[in-house]
Amino acid sequence: MRSRRTLARVGALVAGTAAALSLGSVPASADGVKADIDSRGGENGYNVNLGGESQITTLFKLDIEGGNTLRAYCVEISVSVDPKRSLFESPWDEFPNPDSPFHANRDRINWVLRHGYPATDLDTLEQTLAEQGVELHNGLDKKEAITATQAAVWHFSDGKDINRNDPSSARDAGTDADVLALYDYLTGDSNVGTAEPSPSLKVSPESVTGKAGERLGPFTVATTGRINEVSTELPEGVKITDADGNELAAEDITDGTEIYVDVPEEAEEGAGAFSLNATAQLATGRLFVAEGYQNKPAQSLIVASSEDTELSAKASVEWTAAPQPTQPEETSETPVPSETTTQPAAPTETTQPPATETETDNLAQTGASPLVPLLIGLGLVGAGTGAILLQRRRKNA
Repeated sequence: MRSRRTLARVGALVAGTAAALSLGSVPASADGVKADIDSRGGENGYNVNLGGESQITTLFKLDIEGGNTLRAYCVEISVSVDPKRSLFESPWDEFPNPDSPFHANRDRINWVLRHGYPATDLDTLEQTLAEQGVELHNGLDKKEAITATQAAVWHFSDGKDINRNDPSSARDAGTDADVLALYDYLTGDSNVGTAEPSPSLKVSPESVTGKAGERLGPFTVATTGRINEVSTELPEGVKITDADGNELAAEDITDGTEIYVDVPEEAEEGAGAFSLNATAQLATGRLFVAEGYQNKPAQSLIVASSEDTELSAKASVEWTAAPQPTQPEETSETPVPSETTTQPAAPTETTQPPATETETDNLAQTGASPLVPLLIGLGLVGAGTGAILLQRRRKNA
């Protein structure tokens, strides 16, 4: 048993080291939601003039593993995009540049994304601007909407203001006016901010330790989608349950569900994992950070719109064997009595004092032998027999 436990610990150490090495180049929160930039699938707006700089505006296309797509804008104007590197979904507080205005303005960036293009279609944007008294020139087209929305994002994520005298590379007064109108709406008083969206699928914590005989957990599920499958890598007898020990299936798990791993008391030291697969939308405002950013920065992107996506999340457990009850030590030798052992004393006889004649009369048979009357009777019988025999002899004489 000891050698088995030693091998288990060594295996866990090797696995942990390998995991640490493999995750060293990706954000700590990477939960398997991976995206790649489709360099041919993005849509460009006009170049936007921000102060003395001219920047290309692009609505990027991100390809999610499984074949689905996202639309996203840039949140780092001074960092180049690298289409060769994958990106991983990360929470807002893991934005990799600690000095970026993104941290102070991220809720207002999210508001821009939800009220800009393409989360809001062109007809709705035109109607919203009209209600605010803004008159557009020949309506609002896709390139104008992309330009204004990206410029508004950069205003909050990088502290950049649009050049109001020369907003874009369109070289058209009507187009510049439309870009400015949408930009002013997205960055103006209407923008009150929107909180960070809930993750589409996340299990927390990522790991739990305990001992056999316990329900390890809880693991809390956060999802905006539907759980399709629960898969496990657990020894026989170890189950996925709720707090009361009822086994859970995919249809039992929703947003906020608490999951436990029920380990039988007789289980040996071990480890395992479980995975959830779901269909969900990666919500507008979700952040994606380039793999290996800390070693070499690459442009981070933020989701502007999405389609249904297949997602997965995994959590692990590790347990020790339950402590065994202590048994008393057994001895094979029979203890020898010591020499000082004393034998129990024989009961002593008590003598009765001789009874007086009065006592004999009052207490019949008490202290008198029952043979006395019998002997007297026999004596009388013998005397009678002798008298008969003597009489016969006389007659014969």
